[in-house]
Amino acid sequence: MATHFEIDDDFIAEQNKAAGAWVEEDYAHLGKQLSRRGRDIEELTAKAQAFRVAVPSWGVGTGGTRFARFPGVGEPRGIFEKLEDCATINKLVRSTPGVSLHIPWDKPEDPEALVEFARSRGLHFDAMNSNTFQDQVNQPHSYKYGSLTNPDAAVRRQAVEHNVECIELGRKLGSKAHTVWVGDGGNFAGQQHFRRALELYLDSMRDIYKALPSDWRLFIEHKFYEPAFYSTVINDWGVSYHCARELGPQAFCLVDLGHHAPNVNIEMIVARLIQFGKLAGFHFNDSKYGDDDLDAGSIKPFQLFLIFNELVDAELSKVENFDPAYMLDQSHNVTDPVESLMSSAVELSRAYVQAHLVDRDALTEAQERCDPLMALAALKQAFTTDVAPILARAREREGGAIDPVAAYRASGYRQRKAEERPAQKGAAASGIV
Repeated sequence: MATHFEIDDDFIAEQNKAAGAWVEEDYAHLGKQLSRRGRDIEELTAKAQAFRVAVPSWGVGTGGTRFARFPGVGEPRGIFEKLEDCATINKLVRSTPGVSLHIPWDKPEDPEALVEFARSRGLHFDAMNSNTFQDQVNQPHSYKYGSLTNPDAAVRRQAVEHNVECIELGRKLGSKAHTVWVGDGGNFAGQQHFRRALELYLDSMRDIYKALPSDWRLFIEHKFYEPAFYSTVINDWGVSYHCARELGPQAFCLVDLGHHAPNVNIEMIVARLIQFGKLAGFHFNDSKYGDDDLDAGSIKPFQLFLIFNELVDAELSKVENFDPAYMLDQSHNVTDPVESLMSSAVELSRAYVQAHLVDRDALTEAQERCDPLMALAALKQAFTTDVAPILARAREREGGAIDPVAAYRASGYRQRKAEERPAQKGAAASGIV
């Protein structure tokens, strides 16, 4: 490929010089505050440096609504340009080296070339994602009435074969997990036989499960509604958990923060799945009404913190086989996708570090004394602590930007990409539509 514009390390270092003074002062001040609480700021900074979350290849393109899509300039037109944007995100925040691919959107003609392209930019491939929720060009059978649960055996076989193809491609790319989400369900009462549909799903998933390499995990993703608004086959965590148990030890339950009924206690679901040994990981985003796919932490930052409180509690408790996979899954309709993904990665790091600030002894004591106010106070003390200096110092030490969005804008990256990537008439959307 031709040489394309990239933000270099010298530019990032130059940008950091301007912000270095406040980081030094605020970091020292926060360190003294935390020391009084018996906390070592250096240990927390090391935690922030080690935190990782994958980005979705489809997330670097502009998403859309049911009515329209308003593409931005310089959007990636293929998987190699998507990886350029993913590499830029990681270069600035230093916590997103993993990239999750969606097939067939990102299907490469030469997997080896794609692996080398990614590796040369400090990237690797996270979980694979199949697509049986929309029809592709020249596809023999339609998924209009379902895929893995379709009454037609030929449709189900096509959907299974696609998932197996994703796994085989993932092996070539170095992935170790495969995520299955289906939009199967019904929009009318009586449209689907509930029990039969779930049995068909399990039969199809058993065939997919058999194709898993021994060192892979299968992630089952549930969703309360959409596009099936009357009934959805894998509609909640309980059904997901049942299916994961039925399939075997390599099957786990994925939690997307937008895939629940309004006001559901997601942090308790996380705790249950941890307790049952079936938590796969997360698709992080945020929502106000439903599956809004908003930037993580933009609407419910306290909920995000409470979720990480459960995750960190399991981490510190050394829960057996606790190994959650973290990924962002967002649709950026009115923002620059690169900026939104960077901001979300920062918010996850923030919640993770704040959760490490919870005084576990005080929390446990309050719980055992049945003192709800002091239990909440233990959580709120951690949540209201401004850990921005820790996050900035962690990024700087890893070679990233103290202020990722400011550095990105100062670089002129989006304008340069607009010159390199002229819009293609009639091209497929880069993001979720």
